Amino acid sequence: MKTKLMVIIFLFSVFLLSANSDLWEKDGFDSCTSIMVGKLASTDGSVITSHTCDANYRTWVDIVPAKKHKNGEKCKIYKGRLHTGYASDSDGLELLGEIPEVKQTYKFFNTAYPAMNEYQLTMGESTFGGKRELKSDKGIFQIEELQRLALERTKTAREAIKLIGKLIKKYGYCDSGEAITITDKNEVWHMEIVGPGKGKFGGVWAAKRIPDGNVGVAANISRIGEIEYNNPDYFLFSKNVVKQAIKLKLYDPKKDGTFKFWKAYGSTWSKKPFGIRDFWVLSSVAPSLNLKFDADELPFSVKPDKKISVRDVMELFKTTYVGTKYDMRKNLLVEKRKKRGEKNKKVKKEMVISPIATPWMSYDLRKLLNTLKKDAVKRFRPIAVEYCAYHTILQSRSWLPDEIGGVMWLGFDNPAMTPKFPVYAGMDKLDPRLHIGSQKRFTMDSPAWIFRRAGKLAQGRWDKAEKIIKDTLENFEDMVLTGSKKVETDSAKIIKSDPKEAKKILSEFSENIFRLMLEKYRDLGNKFWMYYRFRMR
Repeated sequence: MKTKLMVIIFLFSVFLLSANSDLWEKDGFDSCTSIMVGKLASTDGSVITSHTCDANYRTWVDIVPAKKHKNGEKCKIYKGRLHTGYASDSDGLELLGEIPEVKQTYKFFNTAYPAMNEYQLTMGESTFGGKRELKSDKGIFQIEELQRLALERTKTAREAIKLIGKLIKKYGYCDSGEAITITDKNEVWHMEIVGPGKGKFGGVWAAKRIPDGNVGVAANISRIGEIEYNNPDYFLFSKNVVKQAIKLKLYDPKKDGTFKFWKAYGSTWSKKPFGIRDFWVLSSVAPSLNLKFDADELPFSVKPDKKISVRDVMELFKTTYVGTKYDMRKNLLVEKRKKRGEKNKKVKKEMVISPIATPWMSYDLRKLLNTLKKDAVKRFRPIAVEYCAYHTILQSRSWLPDEIGGVMWLGFDNPAMTPKFPVYAGMDKLDPRLHIGSQKRFTMDSPAWIFRRAGKLAQGRWDKAEKIIKDTLENFEDMVLTGSKKVETDSAKIIKSDPKEAKKILSEFSENIFRLMLEKYRDLGNKFWMYYRFRMR
């Protein structure tokens, strides 16, 4: 048993280390993706944001309850929460400062990047880095702590943006360039934040609202361009947004023309305000626009050709470009293996993509293949990656009570391989297993490791496992999306007369789906291990 466990840990270490080498290649950040949908662009009137947390971040989740605070209480601001193993883990935490506590804080759902509160305020995140000279060590706030405080202290996207702006100005921002996508029951906003410059205090930010009928995306590149300074319905920004760029010589009004946020503050490697993921999402939902990947700029957001559902966002999260010109396997062709009984027969030669070529080939494997044959593999970064820690799709629905209207669809590991279960804003507790992370050690007590084990073993024999995984995802999505409608209807009928029973209905549904997911993926992991019982191929 001990030997088998060591083999598991070794194999997983190899998989993860090779995958993580992709995170910061020469083209910049290669981590999180967020897709946004306005209420008039969604099939049911939901406002949607989302987040694939694509890096070595914590996977434990808990619910922080609403609290009342006494006068004089302080709120501690930390660095290092993203890499803890469980809620009370203080290893690696660094106290950066304290600020006054408020009288009342709201309940929020505590993922690595805090995601939702009890009033249907939700958030996604995507790092874009920004120019290196912008980062300062003078402030106390990193992005995840700003998200936490916004969820604890505000109820709408506009309130959240304004609070974050005030905190940055008063206490300083010490993180890299970040985008957060913020929704409430009516609006979705895309906010970008950068530091004030090395050794300086404060920060610079701008926020742009996605029109209600549009879809937007954030994928590790600064996207905000021109700012309409007299249009507060769609633009919010720090007072120094242009002045600081001029001061730091990042923008010259005489030479550069109209100020564009991404040009002034975006990373030096990004010559455009979009990459393959931004292009794919926008062109997929609005093919009639005939958008071009070689264009200088793309629209900030687009009106979809047809309205977008939560399931549509789930499908976009599975994107690997398989079967398109961006498929990195397309040149890895081999002669199709003959079946038994065909070896001595004349069978027409057929070239197929190698069964060991997957959409998640590691950096080192791609380098080897490109050394053997120049340009054999060109990687276009998929939305679904094997180094995803967790993924969320967040709905805010104005026509439902907050307890039911706010829902976080939560999954772990590669979103092309693992399903999601609903966590409702009205829930006050989670399955205790969700409190166990995957950062510090391998343990099958951790949900993330159950999904990760199945995913990594499937990836090694994707030719055999692909159909099983796809069928499993489809079955879970059918079951959960259909079941959630009945549960939401039933709980909405009694939420006013019997809120305790309504919350119980929501919690039991969520916990049952989560339990079924764990059982299925534990079994799949065991099944996929059997693919390795004789030889790798």
